[in-house]
Amino acid sequence: MQNSEENNIPLLEEIIYPDVEPGIINRALIETCYLEDAHRGEERRLHQLEPVVLEKIKSIRMEFKNILRIDHLWILPNLTKLCLNFNKIEVIEHIEMLTELKDLNLSFNLIEKIENLDTLVHLECLSLYSNKIKKIENLESLEKLVILSIGNNLINSIDGVNRFRFMFNLRVLNLEGNPVAQNMDFPLSEYIITLLPNLHYYEYTFIKSEMREKAQIRFCRELREVEYMQEKEIQARESQAREQSEAKRLASSFVDHLDGNQLFDSFWRDDADGRVLMLVGQQAQELAEEYEKDVFELTQEIYKLGLKRFVERDEEIRDFMDNLQDGQKELQTLGQREIEDFLQYKDRVFEEARITLRLLEQNVMHGDDEDSLENLKLSDIMDKLNVHFEDALNDMWLVLMSQELHLHETIEESTTNFHRKISDMMSKFLEQSQSFFVQLREISVHFSENMTEIVTRFISTKLAMQDFEDVPPELRMCMYDRDAILNLIAGMKDAHTFRIDEREDRMATRSKEFIDNMVNKLNNEEVKRHRAKLLEINSFIEMMTEDMATLPHEIREELIVEEYGV
Repeated sequence: MQNSEENNIPLLEEIIYPDVEPGIINRALIETCYLEDAHRGEERRLHQLEPVVLEKIKSIRMEFKNILRIDHLWILPNLTKLCLNFNKIEVIEHIEMLTELKDLNLSFNLIEKIENLDTLVHLECLSLYSNKIKKIENLESLEKLVILSIGNNLINSIDGVNRFRFMFNLRVLNLEGNPVAQNMDFPLSEYIITLLPNLHYYEYTFIKSEMREKAQIRFCRELREVEYMQEKEIQARESQAREQSEAKRLASSFVDHLDGNQLFDSFWRDDADGRVLMLVGQQAQELAEEYEKDVFELTQEIYKLGLKRFVERDEEIRDFMDNLQDGQKELQTLGQREIEDFLQYKDRVFEEARITLRLLEQNVMHGDDEDSLENLKLSDIMDKLNVHFEDALNDMWLVLMSQELHLHETIEESTTNFHRKISDMMSKFLEQSQSFFVQLREISVHFSENMTEIVTRFISTKLAMQDFEDVPPELRMCMYDRDAILNLIAGMKDAHTFRIDEREDRMATRSKEFIDNMVNKLNNEEVKRHRAKLLEINSFIEMMTEDMATLPHEIREELIVEEYGV
């Protein structure tokens, strides 16, 4: 009898997911959930008659939908709140494009790993409560996170908790309900309170100062160890950041990998012929050392020249960008002044129009003939107000458009001049650099000639004495073949001059790409700004026109409410 009753009890899953097939998020589901959440009753019915504008959706709830996989959320680029709790999601995926997201709820799912959240840099609230997560990981990039709930999971280690120290905005944390929190000999709450001084709430309980002091006494040794490791990591990060900044500066100067012996080292990287020739002994080694010194001195000249010209270019770019922004701000100020003056004029016109329309509508509502003398006079006044308002609107449109077109033409001309000037600066830099690259080629040729003399003398001596014991095997096969020796030397010279040519070509190519990319970006941004401004002006004009056109209807509605109370 009892089994029969139990069989009649519906499963929890049947209650939570009634008649819902497991599935993947798609556009239809997104639109349905949005309409269900955002609108109710008659309002929902009316909105269903209109297309859903996905770009305008800021928040959406998809709870209890039996969802297995996340997908298609890329169609919601401006989403700031996403609720996917109470589903069957196993993997956090396909949300990396939701970069505006601030609130994400993935609680009560089947997620096993924290992943794919790195791009959600604006996230402030994250709930992963009641999943199957086993490890704390991949959360450090969420620097703006304030609330984090990963309680009631399968986390059995404190590994990763110390990474929360780098999340400086974290104020609320919940880890309770995990196996790691069940150890009576290791009070997790006290450990968390000790490690995270910025935390205000743990398990949604306010952390009092006496609680923190007590916890710090218990875990003082662990805290010192974590602080020591954190300090080392911070220093390593700062060092890496400096190196990256310097690398970026050198790359922008087009002299990266020229601040040391990198160019000289590259000569020998694929130079099998040169390495064979260097086996002739001490004289070759000494010549190579002198060669390295000469190459280093010239690359240092190129390096210093590049940094000097970079400072000059950077200053020129900053001046141009500052002037560009000043021009745009000046136009914005002038345009705003025009609009403010017009809005003051609009208020005066609308005040007079409202008085006139009220009189006209009241006369009509009270049975007066529309063609009566008074009503004709009032209609004439409204016609004149409409004409004056339209003329003033057209005048403002002309002023705003002329200002914008003037700015657009000025920016285009300034960008063209800037392109010419920055190209001239770059050309002078390349010309000066070329003189050093010419000297590098001459040094390479001189080194090859000296090596020819040293190797020839070495072989002649060995042949005269018939002493081949200390002759390297790689050279022994060339002892009786002068052409083979000359070929080795020619191969070495070609390898070295190829590296010099390659480095010079790279400098020229990258400098041209730098200018082209920068100017193309400026032009594209200006086109985008110009189009947006034109749209803004026309939209404002349309809005003002519509305001005037709907004014009679508004007055009529007001009078009906006043007269009949509806």
